[in-house]
Amino acid sequence: MDEETLKSLLEAVKSGNCTPDQALSQLKELPFEDLGFARLDHHRALRTGQSEVIFCQGKQPEQIISILKHLGAKSRNVLATRLIPEHADMILHHFPDAQYDPLARCLLLLPLEEPTIPGKILIMTAGTADLPVAREAWITARYMGHDVETIFDVGVAGLHRLLAQRETMDSAEVLIVVAGMEGALASVVGGLVEQPVIAVPTSVGYGAHFQGLAALLSMLNSCASGVGVVNIDNGFGAASLASTIIRRINKNH
Repeated sequence: MDEETLKSLLEAVKSGNCTPDQALSQLKELPFEDLGFARLDHHRALRTGQSEVIFCQGKQPEQIISILKHLGAKSRNVLATRLIPEHADMILHHFPDAQYDPLARCLLLLPLEEPTIPGKILIMTAGTADLPVAREAWITARYMGHDVETIFDVGVAGLHRLLAQRETMDSAEVLIVVAGMEGALASVVGGLVEQPVIAVPTSVGYGAHFQGLAALLSMLNSCASGVGVVNIDNGFGAASLASTIIRRINKNH
């Protein structure tokens, strides 16, 4: 339950369209619901502005199905991340309206709605191989209600490709830069723009990239100010941070 839903429920009680007992029935499982194998945080959207998202890695399909059912009963939509195709096929039988993106390994219980939060997030990749992580970030940001634009394959091996995108870069409130190999794109972008830059290292590259560690260390050691770094392949975390920044900007205005 998010803030808007709770306000609507309280207004319904005030106007007499909902009895106190009916409202209590909807509120009784706040702040969490114990399923035995999981405690679902229905209160998270009220506290943080972001609903609980299902991290599917390590979970059995039956557990994911149960969590989707319980979260879906109280939310307009639910996002599941790191869901492998084999498990997605099983889950889609139970949720025919759900949408699965195999590239991002993300499942949405319902189709995405139009963006509702002012301010644009721009997601950029150094190469095409970084697209799975960028796609995870895109779905997450759109799920959270944001307008998202993308620019792909503008790595520093062809710097002219990046410089041709200055107008688009300047139009965004937050930039997410996804890069593997040596991760240099985040530093270059950070030196060009005044907005916050969220760098996402990916586990893409030749042998000495050490599954993304080389890009991670390069981004952490960036000489460009205003660059923050999330964990390797963490498109979800980057989008969540971008969402927090934009929602805070809007709240202060």
